[in-house]
Amino acid sequence: MPGALSHIKVLDLSRILAGPWCTQNLADLGAEVIKIERPGVGDDTRAWGPPWLKDGEGRNARDSSYYASANRGKKSLTLNLAAPEGQAIVRELATRCDVLIENYKVGDLKRYGLDYKSIEAINPGIVYCSITGYGQHGPYAHKPGYDFVFQGLGGLMSITGERDDVPGGGPQKVGIAVADVLTGMYASVAILAALNHRTVSGRGQYIDMALLDCLVALGGNQAVGYLVTGNPPGRYGNEHQSLVPYQVFATSDGHIIVAVGNDTQWQRYCQAIERADLAADERYRKVTGRITLRGELIPDLARTMLTRTTAEWIERIEARGVPCGPINDYRQVFEDPQVRHRQLRVDIARSDGVTTPTIASPLRLNGSPVEYRQAPPALGEHTDAILSGWLGKGAEEIADLRKRGVV
Repeated sequence: MPGALSHIKVLDLSRILAGPWCTQNLADLGAEVIKIERPGVGDDTRAWGPPWLKDGEGRNARDSSYYASANRGKKSLTLNLAAPEGQAIVRELATRCDVLIENYKVGDLKRYGLDYKSIEAINPGIVYCSITGYGQHGPYAHKPGYDFVFQGLGGLMSITGERDDVPGGGPQKVGIAVADVLTGMYASVAILAALNHRTVSGRGQYIDMALLDCLVALGGNQAVGYLVTGNPPGRYGNEHQSLVPYQVFATSDGHIIVAVGNDTQWQRYCQAIERADLAADERYRKVTGRITLRGELIPDLARTMLTRTTAEWIERIEARGVPCGPINDYRQVFEDPQVRHRQLRVDIARSDGVTTPTIASPLRLNGSPVEYRQAPPALGEHTDAILSGWLGKGAEEIADLRKRGVV
């Protein structure tokens, strides 16, 4: 069964994470994605190890697990964009593609004649997506930046971490490169919208994606609260600003997340922990009271939660329909029965004998399901096939391009 995007061809000039995350989404949905990489070096993240992928004998392979996490389903073509011949090949490929995605600094590709206006002139139907830190215009547009910077600049770290007045308090970044991943997801949505619009208008368009924009948008429910009140929200650590109890508690052998989302669940939670006194206390019956008096309520609950193991509490609390759960490391994640049932680990073999573990796409389409056709490619694995199959170049011409360092 063909994928939802099996009719779409994508030219991927991006590297690191945000762009590759986007194009991996498109590849999972069936698009044919050509990843352009520097000869001999490739995507920077190929070298971001350890950990490294393993070959058939368990030895370290050339590529990092970081690279493998975002490059499934693509074909690798090595190309020197500083060479005029390399630029010409990109333009040839662009005439045959529906989408071009890049994450170069503002203005860099214009020097090579590979900016949107140049590509649009030879392919008016192209959907051209640029990903940068700050966007294509504004006082910061020229600045470089990584995910960590935007977590701080965009407000996320101001609401992440423990309060300043408790041990370990202070701003904290999220454990994954959330700005990169989020921008990749937003870029995927924007590209699909532009492709859909093209079916009506007959023309492509330019997409300006910025990590800063996406990170600020991520904080919408907190940021809008500030815009309404004028009061910036603070950090609550593992607690919730608007729900109590909605946090992590220590148990006799570990920790548990308890997420009481309404007043009915509060009553059920009190039953589960055998605290009828708290259920009957008028001060705590409504969420407003629990928020106002969290300073005395939470320590009382914390003492109770220390009396049983995590597993015992989960059994008792879940039996009463209150959301709760453990805090798993990734070993425990992939041992979890639900994770196993959903088949969230996908191993894909590469042509050079390297087997790559990857994480299944969460996009579950019934009529055009995701397929995992191609492992994260070795550097330049498909160079000859693309130059001959797509562009009709003969063996001698390809050999000459390789001799001159173009591919």
